[in-house]
Amino acid sequence: MARRRQLYEGKAKILFEGPEPGTIVQYFKDDATAFNAQKKGTITGKGVLNNRISEYLMTRLNEIGVPTHFIRRLNMREQLVREVEIIPLEVVVRNVAAGSMSTRLGIQEGTRLPRSIIEYYYKNDALGDPMVSEEHITAFGWAATQDIDDIVQLTLRVNDFLSGLFLGVGITLVDFKLEFGRIYENDDMRIVLADEISPDNCRLWDSKTGEKMDKDRFRRDLGKVEEAYQEVARRLGILPEAGVRDLKGPEMMQ
Repeated sequence: MARRRQLYEGKAKILFEGPEPGTIVQYFKDDATAFNAQKKGTITGKGVLNNRISEYLMTRLNEIGVPTHFIRRLNMREQLVREVEIIPLEVVVRNVAAGSMSTRLGIQEGTRLPRSIIEYYYKNDALGDPMVSEEHITAFGWAATQDIDDIVQLTLRVNDFLSGLFLGVGITLVDFKLEFGRIYENDDMRIVLADEISPDNCRLWDSKTGEKMDKDRFRRDLGKVEEAYQEVARRLGILPEAGVRDLKGPEMMQ
């Protein structure tokens, strides 16, 4: 395999220069972090599973007309995506009270919210990804009002579709995080869904038992983290054909 130029390494993924202009290869790691990287560990096979789960969900979203950066999966740990100008926001959708919302507002975890709530967080690890309002977003030029309108419209469509899809396999979509980017084509700009959708950035609970099936098992030392990710993939019908033993690392460019 030809050595590729590394562009960026994050907590869960490495980005490499793609084979064609305007493309990037996204490599999924087994590394796991929580609490703004204060807690670190490894979830064996997580990268393989997240690659397959995100591929499946992004493909399904593309099919219903939600534009995404996803092009195709390359192998067990890598996928080809469009290069986008990332909007520095984490868009969080909450359907059920959990995590920081329960802590902040004193709402018992597991309480169904009156309606889905969208929150915005400024992507900045050094600041702990602080929560921000639309006023902050437009005042500091992270996104225009029209951009926010587009993001909200796409986010609600994603939430409606994924909530139904997961419910169909016995999973409650409690909350999840999305990221968006801009793609420029000739004189046009459009906003597309970027990053990934996986148990790393979704809270997924078994609809009957309330059992957690996501990274909260790692955050809260609940054990059986690998098994939870595998169960999500199994229910979606996409367990990788080679299992989760493909642990080969990416080729770095020195």
